[in-house]
Amino acid sequence: MTPATPTSAPASSAAAWWRHAVIYQIYPRSWADANADGVGDLPGITARLPHLRDLGVDAIWISPFYVSPMADAGYDVADYRQIDPIFGTLDDADELIGTAHELGLRVLVDLVPNHTSDEHEWFQAALAAGPGSPERDRYMFRDGQGPNGDEPPNNWHSVFGGGGWERVSEADGSPGQWYLHIFDVKQPDLNWDNPEVVEMFHDVLRFWMDRGVDGFRVDVAHGLVKGAGLPDVDVDPGLLERDGRGDGDNPMWDQDGVHEIYRGWRRVLEEYNPEGNPGADRILVAEAWVEPLERLALYTRSDEMHQAFNFPFLDAPWRAVDLREVIDLSLRVAHDVGAPSSWVLSNHDVVRHATRMGYAVGGDRPNGIGMHDPQPNAILGLRRARAATALMLALPGSAYLYQGEELGLPDHTALPDEVRQDPAWVRSVDPGSAEGEDVERGRDGCRIPMPWEAGATAYGFGGTEQTWLPQPEIYGALAVDRQDRVAGSTLELYRTLLRLRREHDLGVGELTWPEPENDDVLTLDVGSPAGGSVRVLTNFGADPVTLPEDVEVLVSSRELVGGRVPTDTTVWLRG
Repeated sequence: MTPATPTSAPASSAAAWWRHAVIYQIYPRSWADANADGVGDLPGITARLPHLRDLGVDAIWISPFYVSPMADAGYDVADYRQIDPIFGTLDDADELIGTAHELGLRVLVDLVPNHTSDEHEWFQAALAAGPGSPERDRYMFRDGQGPNGDEPPNNWHSVFGGGGWERVSEADGSPGQWYLHIFDVKQPDLNWDNPEVVEMFHDVLRFWMDRGVDGFRVDVAHGLVKGAGLPDVDVDPGLLERDGRGDGDNPMWDQDGVHEIYRGWRRVLEEYNPEGNPGADRILVAEAWVEPLERLALYTRSDEMHQAFNFPFLDAPWRAVDLREVIDLSLRVAHDVGAPSSWVLSNHDVVRHATRMGYAVGGDRPNGIGMHDPQPNAILGLRRARAATALMLALPGSAYLYQGEELGLPDHTALPDEVRQDPAWVRSVDPGSAEGEDVERGRDGCRIPMPWEAGATAYGFGGTEQTWLPQPEIYGALAVDRQDRVAGSTLELYRTLLRLRREHDLGVGELTWPEPENDDVLTLDVGSPAGGSVRVLTNFGADPVTLPEDVEVLVSSRELVGGRVPTDTTVWLRG
């Protein structure tokens, strides 16, 4: 087995590593393709890990690589203990984990506990066993409504569009019960009131920790427990459940019972660190679209998860007042439960921030962008994205990066509809009539294969031009080899930000707000435990801002103009 922790100690060693870590998400289908089949794989990840060592991150999080029919790009798991052949083997996973640790990188893997694939052996057994069986009790099977059970058990909808229930045929061919699938029809929801489900996931946690994994990102962490009696939802189906958000009142999301599940998981993780060594902690990270922030913080109490993604920060408009409010509240509610805030701007489920920020401030965040949709201002989007990242990486707590954002990659906003694969697209509309204004294009645009070498096949992603999703031409100009050691490039900006964040211990610093002098400027100070502080200034206004005298500019997201900070720019300063 591989070592449980990386061989190099993290910065700020007095604090648990996860309280200040910068964690980089790898989407395995799109990172690097070692066998030239057009799909990324585990050997491809291993080969490219030195890029992340040089970037300066602390850990990686790998999206699902388990056996799966790929109805939802691996988030429909058929076997939690085996690697899907398109990604490699368990030996490949062991080599990846061991190599990452040798490079000083911890490894988090994705865990999908809300549902399995309909091809999981448990679900196949449930179909064969029939109503009332122990096998069916592992899932959310219910009788239908109406005289013949022809109507679904309630009015819940799928996050991916359409109804949230599917009727099965029984062994004799007659119409039978219905099963709940809050996501795709091939993703039946598990019944977390069943002790077998609880124990199975405890075993899965141990299986991967025995192989050296350092933690788990928990998919749909707020969805496992459903409201008692499965009552109808009283809100517009286009609001909470379609967005996958919870506020404690919707029976589909954020039920209080989820917290006992994660207390049990935390106890399992602590079996692997009996001495309580902060450098050896295994961690849990919640993907929980929960509002308000006070409810999100409940997931990170000291006996539950270690982190929860800060999606309100991701969703905040590009305005000083809005960002100050969400930063201030985030730090306050996290402090109240003794947890760090975990900042994030992009991931595999949202439009990349280099694209998202190319639209007018205050608009709704689209779920995908198509060639017939209004297109973003690419120059504006990248400028704001660089400034936003420079602000984020100065904040106390942990931070998450999504693969390719260090290159300034945009979404593929001209992706042909006929190549889209996201079930959110497939279920939302007939692809043959996809010209409507309200179509959800889905998440494929942010999942495009990485560009490594501008002049190579598939920009260095692999040995075939037939990648699983096509790359836009602009990716060549943004490839790693076009930005490496190029002053002012987005890649070098990220490397500098990460180096300075570590040198000044900003992840474990204390944030204070100086008296504001300009409503269009966000100014904050982050004090280092070793003494001194870094002042961070972001200019949201149209006019350049003059810097104070006798300050040292540590880094700027954009070149200063005559010693002044232009619009959409973040600078780090030392007095």
